[in-house]
Amino acid sequence: MNNSETSLKIGDSVRVKPDVLDPDTEAFSLEGWQGRILDIRSQEDGVTIIDIEWDSITLREMPASSIEACEEEGLDWTEMGLYSHDVEVTTARDTEEDVKHAQKQIEQVSYKSYRWLGDAGKRIQQILFGVDHENEMAVMKRWGAYLEAHLNFPFDAEVDEWQERGPLRSGDRVSVKKISLVDDFYGVIVALRLGRRKYDFPLCDLAVIDKQSANAQLIQDYRVWFANR
Repeated sequence: MNNSETSLKIGDSVRVKPDVLDPDTEAFSLEGWQGRILDIRSQEDGVTIIDIEWDSITLREMPASSIEACEEEGLDWTEMGLYSHDVEVTTARDTEEDVKHAQKQIEQVSYKSYRWLGDAGKRIQQILFGVDHENEMAVMKRWGAYLEAHLNFPFDAEVDEWQERGPLRSGDRVSVKKISLVDDFYGVIVALRLGRRKYDFPLCDLAVIDKQSANAQLIQDYRVWFANR
């Protein structure tokens, strides 16, 4: 260990040196990433690991794929452990308050992960990218706008959730005409017909009859999201 490594201490701002790759995936370079030392750990083999909390500038420049991969693997994208010889002391570019603000902003707005839901989760994540997930109505409105733009109306559907009350029952086959409104509790509401009667009904309780249609997958993705929101 050289003198520059032994001088490292908790709270120091450090910058990653050239030719250092992400230790988990080795898929991209960390050169120039900057943060503050949270901990210094000496390993049994004599190697020193530096735990770094990334600064606000690094967080905002971090590739979306990196954050998504961390979310999928259950890793913390706000910090990382690197060998002491992979970093050098530098001057802080922000404050610790800036860091916390950036972390919160990214968590709420850009990178809420649904990848644990498989392929449907990946599609859901693309639809909701950039929405403030703390604002339920904003999320519902994004779904409403996306569905209105991508669904083909009219289409036939079946009520496939048990109904405690109301005129429709599980198994009823209906014709869905359009999106009526977006509700913060019931989600996307559609206008439909059962025979000659017209109703407004939650889309989350409907399944498309034609499973090969483009509508089927999109509505099923919405229903998966609604059930797991």
